[in-house]
Amino acid sequence: MRDLRNRSADVLRRVDDGERLIVTRDGEPVASLGQVPRRPLSVEQLRERRRHLPRVDAAALQSDLDDLIDPAL
Repeated sequence: MRDLRNRSADVLRRVDDGERLIVTRDGEPVASLGQVPRRPLSVEQLRERRRHLPRVDAAALQSDLDDLIDPAL
């Protein structure tokens, strides 16, 4: 609890960065701090984001993967 009180900005930054923290009192866990779940994106938002992704050449990707994978496996 002392760190939470004295270093709250650092604690909240760590939580915002995705870390889940357990708050203890006298060595016993009393709370869990984590990010608030984000609202899911709508289908339209997903489509808009997808428009900005680069195109994938499936044949070139397969060729690159074949070059990396040992055929003896």
